Amino acid sequence: MNTDPDTTIRYLTGDQVDELSRGLPIVDLVRDTLLAFRRGTAGLTPEAALRWTTPMGDSARSLILPGWSGTGYGCKIINSSLGNHERGITRAAGLIVLADPETAHPSCVMEGARISALRTAGVSLAAVQAARRLTSVTSVAFLGCGRQARAHLQLLMAECPGLERVLLYDRDPAAREELAAECREAAPAVDVRGVEQARQAVAGAGLVIAATTTTESYVELDWLHEGGTFVNVSLDDASEGLLTGCDHLFVDDWALVSGDDHRLLGRLAGSGRVTGPGSTPPAGSRAVDAELPALVAGEYTRPIEARDRVVINPFGMGVHDIALADVIHARAVAGGVGTRLPR
Repeated sequence: MNTDPDTTIRYLTGDQVDELSRGLPIVDLVRDTLLAFRRGTAGLTPEAALRWTTPMGDSARSLILPGWSGTGYGCKIINSSLGNHERGITRAAGLIVLADPETAHPSCVMEGARISALRTAGVSLAAVQAARRLTSVTSVAFLGCGRQARAHLQLLMAECPGLERVLLYDRDPAAREELAAECREAAPAVDVRGVEQARQAVAGAGLVIAATTTTESYVELDWLHEGGTFVNVSLDDASEGLLTGCDHLFVDDWALVSGDDHRLLGRLAGSGRVTGPGSTPPAGSRAVDAELPALVAGEYTRPIEARDRVVINPFGMGVHDIALADVIHARAVAGGVGTRLPR
């Protein structure tokens, strides 16, 4: 028994987290966490949200997402302000706090935005793999060209050997062109194009990743061509028509989605327009087809045909952040990385 417990907290900067995350099999880690969640060997508790209007009139929020996976226990704290773009800084920033599984004392604090982006991209790709197979992806469109788009592109280029075309849309032409230049440099053989209209991007790709900060839905069902897959990473890009009219609708955790009336899908749940997996919806409504843990586990048995339109709407499960942070923390301990802070 350890009678001389560590009385310090390890702090990892964003650069250290970035370096420690290199080479990690992000999609596999996310998939394993979804399966663990399905088995009950990983879990989460309800998140807490603090929302306010900044002195400049922007919407701001602080979210706390507790979770556990294996020996990793902790929470993600992610804060954002919609006015940060005008300030020339990222919309969101955060921290992940891990607890010692034995003493429950905080053991590690690390910058959380990089992990949040990586696990979000990992969830998207794990879901697409389960629904369509990543090897079938030849074209992808991005709505929004910020941090989330970069993280998704990084994983897509590693996981999709058949990727031929990338379409980029952002209301800020400079952001669009900057990401396009980075993508061309990283993958010279891929046809990378910036487009002027969101609908042009959606219509031109088999896989669409929405990663914007909009709170107003705008992507309609007829924008997405037959056989298309739409991943609604951000808040409300997908319209009610797309959510209710698609052939297959998947969410990561129905309890989280249905409990948040700040997002369209949560409001549709509150009004009875969308009901949970396994339910019988009233006339004029639809049910979510499955949660991602069941989809990844192969328990979704209704065939997804080649012409079907698929919508994946992940809310964001803090358990993924904790699982990934736990692996990074282990790497930091093994390599002696980080600053030891006294309690």
